[in-house]
Amino acid sequence: MPQTTKPNPEQVRVWMQQRQEQNRPPPSLEEIRRQLGWELVKAEREAKQPR
Repeated sequence: MPQTTKPNPEQVRVWMQQRQEQNRPPPSLEEIRRQLGWELVKAEREAKQPR
């Protein structure tokens, strides 16, 4: 399985710049996490935890 990681600060800055250029209200926190792939990180962590 490929290793997933959180985006680095530069990737977040680029993403935020693109969002600002679109001149729309910011998306919900859930949408931000989805677009940055953070939900994948969360799912991976949960899959590694013993049950």
